[in-house]
Amino acid sequence: MPNQESFIGEMSQGYSFLGESIVIGGAILDGKSLPGTMIRIPLKTMNRHGLISGATGTGKTKTLQVLAEQLSAHSVPVLLMDIKGDLSGIGVAGEGHPKIDERQTRIGLPFQPASSPLEFLSLSWEKGVRLRATVSEFGPVLFSRMMDLNDTQAGIMAVIFKYCEDHQLPLLDLDDVKQVMLFLSHDGKEDLQKTYGLVSTASVGAMIRKIVELEQQKADSFFGEPSFEVADLLRSNREGKGMISIVRLTDIQDRPKLFSTFMLQLLAEIYSTFPEEGDSAIPKLILFIDEAHLIFDEASKALNDQIETLIKLIRSKGVGIFFVTQNPTDIPDAVLSQLGLKVQHACAFTARDRRAIKLAAENYPITSHYQTEQLLTEMGIGEALISALDEKGAPTPLVHTLIRAPQSRMDILSPMEIEEINSRSLLIPKYNRDINRDSAQEILQDKLDTAQSDEHREVVAESARRSGRKEKGFLDEFFNHTTTRQIGRTVAREVTRSILGVLGLGGSRRRS
Repeated sequence: MPNQESFIGEMSQGYSFLGESIVIGGAILDGKSLPGTMIRIPLKTMNRHGLISGATGTGKTKTLQVLAEQLSAHSVPVLLMDIKGDLSGIGVAGEGHPKIDERQTRIGLPFQPASSPLEFLSLSWEKGVRLRATVSEFGPVLFSRMMDLNDTQAGIMAVIFKYCEDHQLPLLDLDDVKQVMLFLSHDGKEDLQKTYGLVSTASVGAMIRKIVELEQQKADSFFGEPSFEVADLLRSNREGKGMISIVRLTDIQDRPKLFSTFMLQLLAEIYSTFPEEGDSAIPKLILFIDEAHLIFDEASKALNDQIETLIKLIRSKGVGIFFVTQNPTDIPDAVLSQLGLKVQHACAFTARDRRAIKLAAENYPITSHYQTEQLLTEMGIGEALISALDEKGAPTPLVHTLIRAPQSRMDILSPMEIEEINSRSLLIPKYNRDINRDSAQEILQDKLDTAQSDEHREVVAESARRSGRKEKGFLDEFFNHTTTRQIGRTVAREVTRSILGVLGLGGSRRRS
């Protein structure tokens, strides 16, 4: 009992905050729930990022759902990357169930069904708001890193972007980039070399093959117009709840490069456009990235470095990023060290996972209340070890937590329900249309067509000029020749005599 009283006192002090906070669950000690011992997360430090990890079936997705709906209820917009397609239920109020009531009673928190405002987004042709960006918006550095170009190729890409900027050639999609590369390695090579220097045709060929690789992952569906404006993520409904935007990614699980490309561009766009916020009372936007290993597994080192840099810097914009994955080791150490909130569900216990369990335990504050390594393999479904940052940025005590049940539906929406949500969308009419303005591909093609047409007309004209000169030269030479003129005068004289003779005016001279 003294241990329990000490524990309750420590948790009450460690998880009480002056500012706004969300309740994620209740504390557990020695396998028993302690009703009324609420585990809270301060909104002020939610921009310090976080991690939700655990083996399959331990409750990661439901924890994500709880955090998202509680953030929305506190007017914080949320962006969810839904890889498995099981988060749509957050848009509909949940239904009571004896197991839910039992869980909430153990926590000491009544169950109140609630829904959150929802917007569906898509990188491909899934139903929802289409997410697109232009190549120009990436810039040469980001675009080169996304393609995993070497230093020489990255330099060529910078020249290509500069050439297009100087010659008003908009780079909107991947076809534009390929057309410019082909033009500058053939018809425009001389013009490029005069101003920017020699560009290797072999390097250009290698770069085009990398673009083809992106196209095979359907990245061409992402590049184009109209570009998505990240400010549209910062919306609330009439009741003041933050909008939850779900990016439906079920059809790109086998295209990780497209996923990592999108994430990098999105983070870069947010960082470049959002104003500095510092540590405000509540975050401006929270991103949840489910199956986060897909970002890092297929990303190049340069791409990973870029992501790590953005993670470190973006919190000053009031933006928090939460990674959801099976194992903390899926996240690079440089990123893991930046994550303030850690929610660790049970780990799979195998010989292979032993080292991962040890590393996971070392990521948490030292505690006298739990055997952390042992507890990581014994926790039940919907239980987790939690450590957050308090309002001063210091780690809160490690606590075994019974996660509260989501207030929204713990199942997916039907196609009809998704259609209904999309029918109310204000963004679909804005983004689900095509803008076919002339870009680099069309401009260069017109230029080539015009050049070919002008060259054809010049050839025809020159041929005609040469032909005309030959005919005129022959006639001039014939009529101006001395013999020709003499023959002409003789013929003319004889014709004149004949005419005069016919008229009776000619004839031989009279004899004297």
